[in-house]
Amino acid sequence: MLSSTSELQFSNENNTEISQFASLALSGDASSSGKNSTGLPVKTGYPDSVYVMAANIFQGIQIEKSPEKILIKYGNEPLRSLSESKDESFQRLSYELAFSALKYQDILETILIDSYIFPSTTIPDHLSSLIIVMLYDFQDRKFQARFLSDNEESIAEVQEVENLLNSFKTKLAAALARYRIKHDALSIYHILPETVRKQELRASTLPLYAWINTCKISPEEVCHSLKGKGYNKVKSILHIDDKVFAADQHCYDVLIFPSHLKSDLLNTDLFKDYKLIFQDKSRSLAVHSVKALLNMDDDILMVNTGSWYTVAHMSALTNNNSSKIFVCGVQSQAKHPDLKNLFTKFGCKNIEILHQTFLNIESKDNRLQKIKVILLLPRCSGLGISNPVEFILNEHEDTGLLKDFSQGGTSEDKLHVLAQQQYEQLTHAMKFTKAQAVVYCTCSVYPEENEAVVKKALEFQDRGIKVQLYSGTHLRQCL
Repeated sequence: MLSSTSELQFSNENNTEISQFASLALSGDASSSGKNSTGLPVKTGYPDSVYVMAANIFQGIQIEKSPEKILIKYGNEPLRSLSESKDESFQRLSYELAFSALKYQDILETILIDSYIFPSTTIPDHLSSLIIVMLYDFQDRKFQARFLSDNEESIAEVQEVENLLNSFKTKLAAALARYRIKHDALSIYHILPETVRKQELRASTLPLYAWINTCKISPEEVCHSLKGKGYNKVKSILHIDDKVFAADQHCYDVLIFPSHLKSDLLNTDLFKDYKLIFQDKSRSLAVHSVKALLNMDDDILMVNTGSWYTVAHMSALTNNNSSKIFVCGVQSQAKHPDLKNLFTKFGCKNIEILHQTFLNIESKDNRLQKIKVILLLPRCSGLGISNPVEFILNEHEDTGLLKDFSQGGTSEDKLHVLAQQQYEQLTHAMKFTKAQAVVYCTCSVYPEENEAVVKKALEFQDRGIKVQLYSGTHLRQCL
C-alpha cells in the first residue's frame, strides 16, 4: 500500500499554482482525445492496463546505476495485468510511454526526491516503475486530472499511485520548475542528450513506408482503391498534411505516406486484408536486393528475419517464379501452425520453415542445394532506424533497443558481442558454396557491424573459400 498523510492537504487545493507550471511540461505523447481552444491536443491519460504494461516494460529496461548513485529502487516482480492484450495499438501506447519514461528517468527520479514522495512515503519497490511512468504522463498532462471512461476496468495499484501523485501535484510541479530553471532549459526535453533529440526530430519528420502484397493485389488496383478513399497521388509527400501518397523511387512496390495518416490507413480494407503492409524501408531494400540477383527457379535462404512481414514480402516478389524460400530459426514447433496461418492470409505459397538455427544447418543439406542467394538479417544495434517502438513491434526486436536509444548509443561490450555473432553468421553463410551471393543487411550505423564485419569475413578467401566482392551493378536497380 502507498501511504502519505503529510501531503493530503494538497489534494483539495485549486489549480492556480499548477497552471503556473503548465508551460514547463512536455508534449508529444499519443494520449489525447481532443483539442483545446488553441487547437493543441488535450492530454487525457491512458487506460489503467496501459500504465501497467508500460511499467513492466520500463522495469525490464530501466537504467541500472551503481549502488552509491541509486535514488530509487526498482523491484524484480512484474505487476499483474487484467489481461495481456495483443492489440497493436495498445502495445504501441505502452511501449511509447515506457520509452518516454526511460529517456527522462534521471529527471523523474530527481523530481520524486525533490518533492519528498521518496522517501517520505512507504512504497514497495515493485511499484516504483509504475510511479515513474505515471509521473511522466502526469507532468505531460500539465498535472491535470485523467479522463476515465465509464466502461474501463480499474486496477488497484494504478488507482493508488494516481491518488499519491494527485496529493503531491503542487510539489511535483514546483520540483519540475526548479529542475528546468537549474538547467536553464525551456523544457526538460532540452536537457536530453543532443543525439537523442536529433533522433526524435528525425523520427517526427520521416514518412511511412508500405509495401504492396502482389500475391493479393496489383499496384494499379491499390492506387485506384486509395484514390477512391480520397487519397491523391503526388510526386513527393514532404511537408504535405493532406491525404496523399507517393511511389517510392527505389522499390517499385513500395508506397510512401505522411506519418499522420497511419491510424486512418490501418482502418482501411487494404491493410486489414494484408494487401498493404507497413514496414521499415530497409527491409524492402533487402528483399529487392535479393530479387535482383535471382533467376526464375533459384531458391533463397533467409536468416534472422525478425518480422515475418519480410518473409512474406520476399514471397510476393517471387510469386511468379518457381523459387522456394527457406526460413531458418523457427525452433518452436508450436509456432508452425500460426505461421502457416499467417502466410495463408498473405497468400504466400512458396515458403518452407526450417526449425534449426542457421549455424546448425550444414551447407550440404539436401534441401538447400538450389540455394542461390542467402539473405542475412543479423541481430544488430539498430541505431540506424528512426522509430524504435515501431521497429520492436514490427520486427519482434528486444526491448533493450529502447535503452540504447534513450542513451544515444550502444555500449562497447554489447557492440562487440553483436559483431562477433554477425561475423559467425556471415562466415557460415560463405560455406554454402553453391550460393552465388550473400545479401547482408543491418540497421546499424556502426562500421563495426557493417564494413568491419564484411572485411573480416572476407579473410575466409585466404582459407580456400572463393569469395568475390559484389560490384553492386544489380543492386543499383533498386537502390
